[in-house]
Amino acid sequence: MTKDEKCDKDPNVFRAFMSALYNTIDAPVTAFREKVVVPNQKQYPWYHQKFRRVPTIDQCYEDDVVCDFEANSQFKRDRAVDSEILGILRSRYEDCMLYENPDHAKKCKPLWDVYKESEEAWFIKYGDLGAYADARKAYMKQKHRMVWEKRHGPLSDLTR
Repeated sequence: MTKDEKCDKDPNVFRAFMSALYNTIDAPVTAFREKVVVPNQKQYPWYHQKFRRVPTIDQCYEDDVVCDFEANSQFKRDRAVDSEILGILRSRYEDCMLYENPDHAKKCKPLWDVYKESEEAWFIKYGDLGAYADARKAYMKQKHRMVWEKRHGPLSDLTR
């Protein structure tokens, strides 16, 4: 035995035993992950991450806290995506206005129409919910709007 091999061994018997036990359990798991799991995974960039759709708040039981949390997370993701889409449409319209300055009212009208429709749809779904909106509040807003429309008629062309 060389001097280097003596330095590699742990003089503490308990630590040496625990290290051997850990390596005995960890080695097959690590090998399986490196040889089977990782090569068969689809790798997406972080900006293309796909989340599975979870049940909406109306499909959750009242006492199911996990389902409620997942529905709220899904609602917040959907709200963030819809807000980003609205921001992109707004910036496209503003860029068109700057580029087509004298004739922007005529040439940018299709972008303006799409933006206004999207803005109205966003407001129908998320408007007046406040900063601390959650899926249950949005669901109640939708329910109240549907009751009002049943009694008084549609609020907008988008809700017909």
